[in-house]
Amino acid sequence: MSEKEVQDGTQDGAGEPGTAEVEGRRKDAVDSVPSVWRLVVYGFQHVLAFYAGAVVMPLLVAEGIGMKGDDIALLVNASLLTCGLATLLQSAGLPGIGIRLPVVQGTSTTAVPSLVSVGLAAGGAKAGLPTVFGAVIAAGLALFVVAPVFSRLVRFFPPLVTGTIVTIVGITLLAVAARQVGGGDPSQGSFGSPQHLGLAAVTLVVILLLHKLSRGFLATVAVLVGLFIGTVVAAFAGFADFSGIGSTPWLGTAAPLHYGAPRFDVVAVLSIVLVMVIIAVESIGQFFAVGEIVDRKVEGRHVTRALRADGLATAVAGVFNSFPSTVYSQNIGLIRLTRVKSRWIVASSGVIMMVLGLVPKVGAIVAAMPASVLGGATIVLFSTIAVVGVQILFQADLTDQRNTILVAASVGVGFLPTAFPQFAEQMPGRQLHALFESGIILGTLTAVFLNLFFHHLRLPFGRRRESREDREGGECPECREGASNAAGSIDAPEHYMQHVSPTGKQ
Repeated sequence: MSEKEVQDGTQDGAGEPGTAEVEGRRKDAVDSVPSVWRLVVYGFQHVLAFYAGAVVMPLLVAEGIGMKGDDIALLVNASLLTCGLATLLQSAGLPGIGIRLPVVQGTSTTAVPSLVSVGLAAGGAKAGLPTVFGAVIAAGLALFVVAPVFSRLVRFFPPLVTGTIVTIVGITLLAVAARQVGGGDPSQGSFGSPQHLGLAAVTLVVILLLHKLSRGFLATVAVLVGLFIGTVVAAFAGFADFSGIGSTPWLGTAAPLHYGAPRFDVVAVLSIVLVMVIIAVESIGQFFAVGEIVDRKVEGRHVTRALRADGLATAVAGVFNSFPSTVYSQNIGLIRLTRVKSRWIVASSGVIMMVLGLVPKVGAIVAAMPASVLGGATIVLFSTIAVVGVQILFQADLTDQRNTILVAASVGVGFLPTAFPQFAEQMPGRQLHALFESGIILGTLTAVFLNLFFHHLRLPFGRRRESREDREGGECPECREGASNAAGSIDAPEHYMQHVSPTGKQ
């Protein structure tokens, strides 16, 4: 189904004749409200795209701090529930909170090393969770309060930087897609076997064929259909294990603060606050990417609302036994791939995710999907993110050698942890370990700092040289004025902060 078809399916009502606001909303692809069945189908497609990440993150934390059995399942359910709440908060929004774009939120794997360290330092397993959740609550509230400060950083995130960040995200996530294609666990002897590659190929071929042969509804749900057919093939081939579904209860969730009152340890709080700063820096680029895809200009006030939603969602997650929230990049790729831009479809995916968090049996069915089948879809979704980054970079002046070096150095540094995770193991201290464990973080920080260095930092000797040239060319006021304008354009925010769409609209 095309973007126009989604808009035609709106249920805003006939509207009052002559009411510009209502008519404008009906014509806006972002605010259009599709029919109920489309909300469910497209929303479920988004759920499948970010379900794995929402489940894997709590599993990593639970295993890292030594939890077992039912407690792991409880954390997974809590993650699904809070992911849905965070997505609903970001896409539907509250007054002054939420970017109100099709932004999907989920638990952040960036926070895993610090959360595990905090939990182990506080006693491990259940004993460490009150300190973990206390730090999560405090860090979320801190981000909520300081969100306006981050909005002022928007001028430091021109297309040159945001395009580089989004490209790095896509390239880094390809390693995750490759692991899923191979079967999910590289330590297994069957990893990368022809059977796993075949299942991934089935999913990928179905998606490609639907995009080739269909221009309507089937093209927009190609990922969903590919995953379904891939899972059916896997079941007949004996690679899908549904045995755990029968023993999973239909309903189940934990009460808020299930593990006791939160403890606010200063070191633990500072550790997670640092993680939230990194998540916020990463998220800014993602917000611009979504704005680019749906043709909405993202400004400082939008970033403030978005980061407030991030902070509030994280604080609420701590209360409901879950972890920090961030933007899920794979869903950005899905929006770009399907061209379905309605934020209410993403909001519906949040509602579906909340339902899955309350119904573990339904979640177990989705979790039974083989990793290789999921990999066949994510290899397209994650690559699409890199393509979006390249499209944003088209708006930057890459004929400037400094800009070319910035992109090259940032992508290269960001790729290091992806190629060799051992770099993180050599770093002293848990914060440096967390920093060097994520190529996205390293690449993001590199792009931001190089942009500051090349385009915002004025060196004293550079000014002296300019003054000497001015003196030598004093007889030509027009030349001096032209040179001054050229020098000023190096770091002028009004030049570097123009986010122009591929169609030329600002």
